[in-house]
Amino acid sequence: MRIALLQSSGRPGSTVENLKVLDEAAGRAAAAGAGLLVTPEMFLTGYAIGDDIARLAEPADGDAADAVAEIAARHDLAVAYGYPERAGTTVFNSAQLISADGTRLANYRKTHLFGCFERDHFTPGEQPVVQAELDGVRVGIMICYDVEFPENVRAHALAGTDLLLVPTAQMHPFQFVPEHLVPVRAFENQMYVAYVNRVGAEGEFEFVGLSTLAAPDGIARTRAGRAEELLLADVDPAFVAASREANPYLTDRRPGLYGSLV
Repeated sequence: MRIALLQSSGRPGSTVENLKVLDEAAGRAAAAGAGLLVTPEMFLTGYAIGDDIARLAEPADGDAADAVAEIAARHDLAVAYGYPERAGTTVFNSAQLISADGTRLANYRKTHLFGCFERDHFTPGEQPVVQAELDGVRVGIMICYDVEFPENVRAHALAGTDLLLVPTAQMHPFQFVPEHLVPVRAFENQMYVAYVNRVGAEGEFEFVGLSTLAAPDGIARTRAGRAEELLLADVDPAFVAASREANPYLTDRRPGLYGSLV
């Protein structure tokens, strides 16, 4: 399965404009043979938009989700996108996966909130592993800071995730995360990790880009720089299976020794 990683901060504060950016990127991705397009964290609205987060938040099945579904179906590719989700009076930092026929496949709420900004605007999710099947690949979702907790990614590995999607808003000076930590997570858990970042200055933050698809061998199959970019790379389920056979971390575990972790 070919996937496309959209490294862009879009147009912060405007869902309408970000849907236009998404539509254009989906067209390019589909023309290049991609079956899945992944955007950064909070792509539909922007990240550093303060109280506009609550104003622009929508339900998982709201108008914005319908618009993304229409884009996915028109270009015949799945789309995973970050957005603020409203559920009653609660707002979550969420990411949703929509299939190439416009069906909502999975919705994930960020479980580990980073810093005062996120804790002031969001409620943490409580479901660590959210998955869906896509073209024979078991796809999991988490968001940014979540991937920095090894327990989180290991839970996905134990649940059989082949490709972990990580919409991200990673900022300076934490560029070591996409450069070093993400490939290690892919290797130690024997999965692909698609880490898709925002880029450039936004509010008080400077996003570092460096989006990547890391493979189970710990090697980046593609890596962006610091500018807006659409990356393309392939996910090979056969390579995942062969790599797991050669690197049996999951079968060599001794869970009885790990009780102190919880």
